[in-house]
Amino acid sequence: QVQLVESGGGLVQPGGSLRLSCAASGSIFRLGMVGWYRQVPGKQRELVAGLNSWRMPNYADSVKGRFTISIDNAKNTLYLQMNGLKPEDTAVYYCNMQALGSDRSGYRDFWGQGTQVTVSS
Repeated sequence: QVQLVESGGGLVQPGGSLRLSCAASGSIFRLGMVGWYRQVPGKQRELVAGLNSWRMPNYADSVKGRFTISIDNAKNTLYLQMNGLKPEDTAVYYCNMQALGSDRSGYRDFWGQGTQVTVSS
């Protein structure tokens, strides 16, 4: 089994920065696609940033130029650097990873527990 533990959320003023982390642990042979999603009450969860299997990034238009996704493969830890935060970035942020377990029976989807990001003055 794979567990994802997120950290780094909090309250920040508009224009500020936060860095989210998502550490994966368990029987991991390889990570596939990974990404960060966010959700506000009453709306669907949306993709904020992702890395494909070749580690090419893609971003939602609303965060391009402000957010940067990265991964430390040695630590199986995913990051989201968020700069120039706006009130509309307020949401619960979730990390998602596709992981191939040590049994190599196939990639499975895993989610973090979510971390609240609030942008407000």
